[in-house]
Parts: sequence; structure tokens; C-alpha cells
Amino acid sequence: MPSKIEVKQVSNPADLEKVFAIRHEVFVIGQNCPADLERANEEEAHHFLVTVDGEPAGASRWRKTNDGYKLERFAVLSKFRGHGVGQALVKAVLADLPADAGYVYLNSQTPAVSLYERFGFEKSGPEFEEAGMMHYKMVLGDRFKS
Repeated sequence: MPSKIEVKQVSNPADLEKVFAIRHEVFVIGQNCPADLERANEEEAHHFLVTVDGEPAGASRWRKTNDGYKLERFAVLSKFRGHGVGQALVKAVLADLPADAGYVYLNSQTPAVSLYERFGFEKSGPEFEEAGMMHYKMVLGDRFKS
């Protein structure tokens, strides 16, 4: 059981390399996602790194799109799953969004839908395939915006 979970927004090259390494391990190696797809839109994104007792454990990002604010690339290394790392990450990313963020959405892999539902996201539309994995588009419900 981890004793200290920390999430921080990162922009320096050393921390970004940790973020990209985590995502590479989870998505490219673990789920066979094409590397170029996994790394798309990096420059315009706000990146987050989670550490557990000082060790890199997870990553994610958000970016502004033509549709609104998209949360993306939530990745937790396998040895840290089931200890609240993903929840801490979602909470931190949501807290970082601009106060006037109107439309907030993400594409959740089907097994992770319940995680995002805990934070007020609701499925929007049918299940679809993206990068070889099944997903649902999820939108943050109005009653959860503050």
C-alpha cells in the first residue's frame, strides 16, 4: 500500500520523459497502440506525472480542442494499480482545468468507465474501437461542474 501519492503538472524535459516512458509502457508495449498515435498532440497538452513514494507511477494530460477540454492518456503502471493512483490523477487533472471550462470530455477504455463515472462523467454514444481497444466517449455531467 503506497504511503504517499503525489500528482503534479510537469513541463520540464526530465519529468516529461518520465511521463512519456510510462505512457509508452502502458499503451505502446502493453496495449499495442501505435507510437505515433500515442504521442500525437503533445505540444498543446498539459501533462501530469504521478509518483508513489517518489517513484514514477502514472501519467495523463488534458488539452483544449475545438470541442472543449479533452482529458487523455490516463496511464498507471501495473504494479501501482488498485491503490488510488488513477483516482488521484483524475482529481488533479479536473482541478487543473480552467474555471470556465464548459465542455469536458474523454474517451475511456471500456474497463475504466467506472473510474470516470465516480467523477461525474457519463457515457455519450455507442462503444467504439480506437487503437485496437474498445472505448466510450464520456462527458462530464453539468451537475458536477463547479
